[in-house]
Amino acid sequence: MVGITTLITVFAIIIAIFVFLYFVPINLWITAIFSGVKVSLVELIFMRIRKVPPAVVVNAMITATKAGLNVTTRELETHYLAGGNVPYVIKALISADKANINLGFKQATAIDLAGRDVFEAVQISVNPKVITTPKVAAVAADGIQLIAIARVTVRANIQQLVGGAGEDTILARVGEGIVTSIGSAKSHKEVLENPDKISKVVLSRGLDAGTAFEILSIDIADVDVGTNIGAKLQIDQANADLKVAEAKAEERRAMAVALEQEMKAKAQEARAKVIEAEAEIPKAIAEAFNTGNLGIMDYYRMQNIQSDTKMRDSISGTDSPSTKGGDKK
Repeated sequence: MVGITTLITVFAIIIAIFVFLYFVPINLWITAIFSGVKVSLVELIFMRIRKVPPAVVVNAMITATKAGLNVTTRELETHYLAGGNVPYVIKALISADKANINLGFKQATAIDLAGRDVFEAVQISVNPKVITTPKVAAVAADGIQLIAIARVTVRANIQQLVGGAGEDTILARVGEGIVTSIGSAKSHKEVLENPDKISKVVLSRGLDAGTAFEILSIDIADVDVGTNIGAKLQIDQANADLKVAEAKAEERRAMAVALEQEMKAKAQEARAKVIEAEAEIPKAIAEAFNTGNLGIMDYYRMQNIQSDTKMRDSISGTDSPSTKGGDKK
């Protein structure tokens, strides 16, 4: 029974020691003291209680102190609790200080909390970055398409990193400038002979305004000749004009056919009226016989005249409507 009690006591003491060392990082406190960082055990315990890793803050303080930076543990702890990257901020401040770049702790933490890599931004300020644009197609005044690729050398603008536009805006503005410059050229040969004119025109437009970068230079890496857009447009226009002309011709042909059909219908209607009128002739002759207005000799003379007319028409190769009516009778 005594042995079990002793074992439990030893186990409790070991757990207590681990808990004490967890909340009271003595080794870290000793390291800070020998590194010249003034931090108390109470501060380290409170960091642990506030769920701030004391190692992150103390190591950052040691690095900053060795580099001659003036920061406090409270500032680093606050930045960590805000979701910032404490080691990257310290590295950025040291790099900026060595490169004589004016960057304060508040500005660095603001850049970090804005979602930008503050250390990379300082590096780009020291060592400019080259951005290659995608292929930009534009058409000169003579209708020839040119495809250009540019390399833009930029340097980070520390003062504009918070709220400034990024690389996508730079690429879009440079592409727009290239299109405008090529489009204003009278001939594509001018662009091929002096591609640096594009760079000068685009660079003079102040494309880095409101961005997180400062454009140092714009170099045209390659210019290729594309398709003849002007000729293609002319061909398309000619094809469209041809289709319009064909449509109008088909419309006129349809109108002519309709007019011809109308004339034929009118002719048939007139012929039908003639035939109808000729059909009334026998009735009129019979009526004339009954009333005594037409004698038998008159009728025979009329028949002779019709026969004579028919014979003459047959000889001349014509056929009058009256004779056609006589044949039907």
